[in-house]
Amino acid sequence: MAIVITNGQIVSSKGTIVKDIRIVGEKIEDIGIDLVKPNDEVIDAKGFYILPGGIDVHTHFDAEAGGMVADSFSTGTKAAIMGGTTTIIDFAEQVKKGTLREALDDWKNRTKDNTYTDYGFHMTISDWNDNTSKEMEEMVKEGITSFKMFFAYGDLKVDDSSIYEALKKSKELGTLIGFHCENGDIIDSLRKEAVLKGNIEPIYHEKTRPSSLEREAISRLITIGELADTPVYIVHLSSKEGYNEVQKARQRGLKVLAETCPQYLLLNKDYYTPKGKDLFEGAKYVISPPLRDKESNKILWKGLKDGEIDVIATDHCAFNYKGQKELGKYDFTKIPNGAPGVENRFKLIYTYGIMENRINIERLVEVLCENPAKIFGLYPKKGVIQRGSDADILVFNPQVKSIIKAENQIQNVDYNLYEGFPQYGKFEYIFLRGQMIVKDEEFLISKPLGKYQKRGLTMKDNGNDYYIRR
Repeated sequence: MAIVITNGQIVSSKGTIVKDIRIVGEKIEDIGIDLVKPNDEVIDAKGFYILPGGIDVHTHFDAEAGGMVADSFSTGTKAAIMGGTTTIIDFAEQVKKGTLREALDDWKNRTKDNTYTDYGFHMTISDWNDNTSKEMEEMVKEGITSFKMFFAYGDLKVDDSSIYEALKKSKELGTLIGFHCENGDIIDSLRKEAVLKGNIEPIYHEKTRPSSLEREAISRLITIGELADTPVYIVHLSSKEGYNEVQKARQRGLKVLAETCPQYLLLNKDYYTPKGKDLFEGAKYVISPPLRDKESNKILWKGLKDGEIDVIATDHCAFNYKGQKELGKYDFTKIPNGAPGVENRFKLIYTYGIMENRINIERLVEVLCENPAKIFGLYPKKGVIQRGSDADILVFNPQVKSIIKAENQIQNVDYNLYEGFPQYGKFEYIFLRGQMIVKDEEFLISKPLGKYQKRGLTMKDNGNDYYIRR
């Protein structure tokens, strides 16, 4: 017995076709015409889009502040599934003087039998040394083929020479390193100056992390990457200034990949000074990099349309307003940096990308599904609807309209960045590896079914070069 989805519009980056999809076990067995056999379960998807399960390559579940965790891997990945994301890649974080193996063991313990999505890990490198270099090889054997380094953020910050050495090692291994690009040294000085002057409100989070410091860090990264002669990946690109650096590098033929997030497309720095409310409510939007100006929103949408931005992830890092964000009530530097978003990504990009003619449905699939899979070693197992791929499938009704409200969300956090935003779309069915887990936006399962995904080398899989460059 199989499940056959009929009459739906199957979307890939190359186009949209109307055919049947036959699911047997965990895989897509066939795509074609008249695939129904006796005893098959048939789902009529006429009028609906059939999309690959989304892949969010930038999440931070189990993030702690004030001795509390808002979104665990269990609640966070359950929210991801309901939002059309069937695979996430989270960050296992090395601590100073700690090892990559210790970080991996920690994240394995956090996720075992505890995730509703399939999942993988990037490995954050915060302490570069000879042992860390050797351990990168061990991580590749574990299926971790991407890493992350920071130009900012206290103990996570690494110096330029460490970045250069890590990039050389990454080239040797065929892996990819993503970078948080802000000039942390200058930010630290600006934050101290602001507090000394009594400037403690959330708006000073934005004022002490100007877009020029994102631009400078991106420029520096590109220079180091060019010297190491290896691709670099920029996480959560937020500003027109940073985007311009990416464009210039690509025009010179350099291998630079870029990710942005819905918040940098749809929100702006005015949210730090909410009108008619307690000004501290701006703390809900304290993320790093901070929200920018409306011109940056426009430029980033254009970059998506033009193919200059490769991925839309969320940087989901949820902290409650009450009890966690409030830790910075009298000092913005103590506000935990991060916000929820994993539940809202798909419908937001459909509504404000496609419905407003900024991008088309094929491009949506490319940046939410295919490109993340290709860049991070999951393609063609995931990110695409084709024979032999995992049957991670979304049956998406584009006609249904709703309003985003925190009170209705699964994300285990007490606010939503997009409160009151209208959105279009309803997930009639969601499949994870061939199992129907959501029907009519109701869960059909009572326990997590997510599996760890060992990933191939980031830039290659089965001898095919999947490096994305337009």
